[in-house]
Amino acid sequence: MTQHPLRFLTSGWPWRSLAYLASGVVVGAAAVAVFVTGLTVGLVLLIVVIGVAPLVGVVLSSVTIATVERRRLRLVDLDAMPNPHRDQDGPGVRAWVSTRLTEQVTWRELLFTLISAAALWWIDLLVLCFALGFPVLTFVTADSTTWPWAVFGGVVLLASPYTVTAWAGARGALARTFLAPRDEELGESLQEVHASRVRLIDSFDAERVRIERDLHDGAQQRLVSLGMMLGLMRLDIPEGSPLLAQITAVEEELSAAHKELRSLIRGLNPPVLADHGLVSAVQDHVGRFPIPVTVDLRLPGRLPRQLETNVYYLINEAMTNIARHSGAKSAKVQGRYHSDLLVLEITDDGRGGADPSTGSGLTGLADRLTALEGRMRVSSPVGGPTLLHVEIPCHFV
Repeated sequence: MTQHPLRFLTSGWPWRSLAYLASGVVVGAAAVAVFVTGLTVGLVLLIVVIGVAPLVGVVLSSVTIATVERRRLRLVDLDAMPNPHRDQDGPGVRAWVSTRLTEQVTWRELLFTLISAAALWWIDLLVLCFALGFPVLTFVTADSTTWPWAVFGGVVLLASPYTVTAWAGARGALARTFLAPRDEELGESLQEVHASRVRLIDSFDAERVRIERDLHDGAQQRLVSLGMMLGLMRLDIPEGSPLLAQITAVEEELSAAHKELRSLIRGLNPPVLADHGLVSAVQDHVGRFPIPVTVDLRLPGRLPRQLETNVYYLINEAMTNIARHSGAKSAKVQGRYHSDLLVLEITDDGRGGADPSTGSGLTGLADRLTALEGRMRVSSPVGGPTLLHVEIPCHFV
């Protein structure tokens, strides 16, 4: 909606957002019915021991409402949300109830259901009535004296895809905040997968540093020594000897190899990253890029060293993908920091068609982001342009 506001109108997102809000009204009304029924039964019985049962039923009903909400969320959020509930401690209904009542996520779901019943579904209804119902009403009642209202209703109707989608996105973000699993609620297998990815990236970074050190202290020094030996040989060769031309050719090849090795070492562990930070390192890298790249990174300070290194190589990998596969003539790297979230957008004007599911270079980016607990979005229609949107939680030092 923000990148291509006109093309957005022909996409499926306005309709998905409309379905999300319309079904939200239904789910919210159901939540109200559940709460009213449970509380009414509890008050009518007026017996604490018996009255507790309907209240427990309300709590557990919120689990079902939250499950429906997670499935509805796929209309406006393409990221799947794992089930945060653990397996029940034993067979039977009693074990299921006991397990659910001792989980933190159950009470978050109850709070979200209360908010949904008290406010969210009313806002859904108001947005739909204003965006769609109000224009229809002005059209039906239009006459020679109320035609300005019909014109205003037409303007509201034209803006309705943006109004509906904006609120649907905000509502979906709120739902994810309450219903997404916390780290401690993920299954052991998912935690192990995440931990293994972190270990893999850490070991890769450690190996990269070791290779950079070995190349700098080993191969590079040997090339320097070889150049000095060739220089000494040149002094012992008489003028006019055909060996001078051969030594000159060897020295030129040696100089080229030395430059390539120095560039490789600088790319493995750029000193400018350690000395001046992420922004300077990215600017230094794109200065050697084969196509023009605009850098617009505005950060309030230095990231933690490990995170800064990972973000730098994430941008490098994205730029490498552009150079190899996109056929782009220009690119842009933009970054902002919002509420403990680093947001990066890398765009190019290439041929498009990038798809993370095909095992392309985007897979490596996705793995690195998963280890950083970040998220990635890719918009790459055939014919371009391509937009890579990255969000990484972080704190500046």
